[in-house]
Amino acid sequence: MIVTVKLFALARELAGRDELELEVADDATIADLRRALATSHPRLSTVLAHAHFAVDSQYATDCTPIHANSELALIPPVSGG
Repeated sequence: MIVTVKLFALARELAGRDELELEVADDATIADLRRALATSHPRLSTVLAHAHFAVDSQYATDCTPIHANSELALIPPVSGG
């Protein structure tokens, strides 16, 4: 299935765009999405290990399933004071 992932902050800067489309298996999870992003967009590898993901506006774990119509977001780590 084709999914769209919204990008924020450093992830958006590294990818050079606000969102990415990529193909994942029909039974994909966030862990599968993380691997697919690292393969298709290697510049994102620096943030993927520590990034959070959201599925339909809820934080997700690597075990969370993805559906074709899910709203997906990659949220890179944030630092500051």
